[in-house]
Amino acid sequence: MVLFKGLQLIDDGKTNPLTLALIFNWGSLLTPPTGVRTSYYQHALALAFTVKELNENLQLLPNVTLGFHIRDTYLNARETYHAAMQLLSIKNRFIPNYKCDLQNNLIAVVGGAEAKTSLYIANVLSIYNIPQLTYSSTSLMNETLSGLSTYQMVPNEAQQYKGILQLILHFRWTWIGFITTDDECGERFQHAIVPLFYQNGICVAFISELRQNFMISSYFGMMEYALKHYGIVMESKADTVVLFGDTVTVSFIRWVIRLSEDGFTTAKTKGKVYITTIQMDFTSYYYQRDWGNMILHGAMSFTVHTNEPPGFHQFLQSRKHLRTKGDGFIRDFWKQAFLCEFSESQQKKDFDKNCTGEEKLESLPGDAFEMSMTGTSYTIYNAVYAVAHALHDLYSSPYGHRRMLKRKKYSLFRQLLWQLHRYLKSISFNNSAGETISFDASGEVTTGYDIINWLAFPNGSFFKVKIGEIHPEAPPDQMLTINEERITWNSWFNKTQPLSVCSESCHPGSRKQMKEGEPFCCYDCIPCPKGKISNQKDLDDCTQCGQDHYPNGGQNQCIPKYITFLSYEEPLGITLVTIVFSFTFITLFVLGIFIKHDSTPIVKANNRNLTYSLLICFLLCFLCALLFIGQPQLVSCLLQQVIFGMVFSVSISCVLAKTLMVVLAFLSIQPGSSLRKWVGKGVGISIVISCSFIQAVLCFVWLATSPPFPDADMQTETEAVVLECNVGSVTMFYCVLGYMGFLAIVSFVVAFLARKLPDSFNEAKFITFSLLVFCSVWISFVPTYLSTKGKFMAAVEIFCILASSAALLGCIFAPKCYIILLRPELNNRDHLIRTKGQ
Repeated sequence: MVLFKGLQLIDDGKTNPLTLALIFNWGSLLTPPTGVRTSYYQHALALAFTVKELNENLQLLPNVTLGFHIRDTYLNARETYHAAMQLLSIKNRFIPNYKCDLQNNLIAVVGGAEAKTSLYIANVLSIYNIPQLTYSSTSLMNETLSGLSTYQMVPNEAQQYKGILQLILHFRWTWIGFITTDDECGERFQHAIVPLFYQNGICVAFISELRQNFMISSYFGMMEYALKHYGIVMESKADTVVLFGDTVTVSFIRWVIRLSEDGFTTAKTKGKVYITTIQMDFTSYYYQRDWGNMILHGAMSFTVHTNEPPGFHQFLQSRKHLRTKGDGFIRDFWKQAFLCEFSESQQKKDFDKNCTGEEKLESLPGDAFEMSMTGTSYTIYNAVYAVAHALHDLYSSPYGHRRMLKRKKYSLFRQLLWQLHRYLKSISFNNSAGETISFDASGEVTTGYDIINWLAFPNGSFFKVKIGEIHPEAPPDQMLTINEERITWNSWFNKTQPLSVCSESCHPGSRKQMKEGEPFCCYDCIPCPKGKISNQKDLDDCTQCGQDHYPNGGQNQCIPKYITFLSYEEPLGITLVTIVFSFTFITLFVLGIFIKHDSTPIVKANNRNLTYSLLICFLLCFLCALLFIGQPQLVSCLLQQVIFGMVFSVSISCVLAKTLMVVLAFLSIQPGSSLRKWVGKGVGISIVISCSFIQAVLCFVWLATSPPFPDADMQTETEAVVLECNVGSVTMFYCVLGYMGFLAIVSFVVAFLARKLPDSFNEAKFITFSLLVFCSVWISFVPTYLSTKGKFMAAVEIFCILASSAALLGCIFAPKCYIILLRPELNNRDHLIRTKGQ
């Protein structure tokens, strides 16, 4: 097994150039030694291109020549340690830690691509304080390599997790699957990203772990396990799957896909959106080139941000097999990239076609080789430049310059190599691609990620399209920039964005109801309760509209309530006003009749002053109903209940006085009666004043403690705000109403007892009936008022005022008006005397 292959681009006659080393995975223990990843050849070419460019730059490192070594890890810890120790040995012999013969003059190591590889290398290089610039990115690197001589050329792994999160949130995916490696890195990945997803409302549908055991003896068991999990992935409702692995994971997954297509599983293949991390790449071995890969069509991958430096494309085009000397990789690359054999080869031939050496790299598919610089190659390019700029700063320092004058330059760098870290940590430069490269305090490069959309074609090739970027230093809402128009989705989704949700979205007007025993992303949708709305999708709860708003029919919007009150303009208000003025006119008409005929016996018989007072009170009763109509104001609210209570109390007091006067008049004519002295005008007025005084006291207390005030009722009617007068103290309101009822009952009892007294103009029988109607009206008022809402409460009170007043007016004065106007012959003293004598 060959452990060292190199590219020799430097032959200037000088010995012992300052040496850089690249350690990467070229082959794999899972395949024969000839099984290599042809796409990784660009990593080696990127190193060669950068070293060549630096050696031609006389401004950055004058009088300094850079060389390089390239080592293969073979994905094996033993071989990785062996390769690292070889870099510390003398040339062409494995004798580490001895300063004899020609030395390698190693100044820095670039690599490796896997976290464990970088860790193995760091364990060796840290002894010699040699810088390692790694392009692997996992939490294992962030934690384990802390304090070692390493510099990370990719952003912190946590930034990648945040980028994946922002990408998933952007597309509103909430039901996500995971495929990870069954190792420490995969476990750390799960522990880091799964809680982050849950905190942001994203659920995990499944986690499948790949057992990547590269021992042939366990290969079939490993594939059986993988096919089982392949069925879990395909049967899941999660349309989006996050892939976490290393450089061989995609090839392993392609093995699983191939076996599923050959009928080794009954799971039906479905399209998914696969999101891969920067540790993975869509590369393949030569024997996988023609395997179907449409299942990976539309996948998205995170890669280190890249920006191709000038001249790199031309450098790749210059790689011709027959014209390239000293390249130990190119034969294996050429064979497996172009699927051809060299005619002089004595080994067993794997391909029928012969290589001409004139094949063009541009003709290769993307998974075999790319002509544009990949993210990993760009990282290697920047790593070499970082070392070069650190060497420049070291050489330019006063201490380094003095020592350079005294000793040979190579001896100097061997002695001052440990000082290179000081300049690497503070390095900041602009590369030839026009980007600024620097490290932060943790030794991690400050850069971002590119988001790549992979397009698969039926011929087995891939093509990548850059669709966005991640800017770790930006705020979370500005971290992601993406061009959705450039995205190509898997054909399974009919060119539309997949949903990847456990449950369909709950539309506005409904809310989510969690399903017992399932993740919070799985739910049912139920309509919002009455009075609540939801104006967005997938809300956990509906919101109550403000008091001045109400839900629309779809319960997805709050509509402002309209203002309403019992107004003069509406039909009900017009009707009530018409009735008020009608009864007012009738009362005035009756008052006019009595004034005109005030000298007649029927007017004189029952105390004219009480009669006039009663009619005036009736007039005021009718008019006070107008205070309940129109927009409530402070004055109208203060007056309406107080005037209503006082006027009605005076009216009932007048009726009571008239009834008592009838009783006293009858009793006073009895022989030997001592009540004759109580029959007079003063008695009736005293009764009215004394009874009304109590009501006045109640009204004064009401106004002094908790008076009525204008109010807006926002609860009674769903779609309206009712302007009304709040009675303030409900207790005082019912006290005033109750006292009025008490007077009415007393008057009714007295009138009922006096209804059969012998008198031609006895009003008791009419008062009895009128008070019966009055009490019936106000007794029915209480339940009706309490069960009525909104402006109709005022209408009910107005109706009771008008009905009770009209009952008193009609029952008491209609018979008298009948006699005055239609039977004037009955309105004389002779008729009165005859009636008494009968």
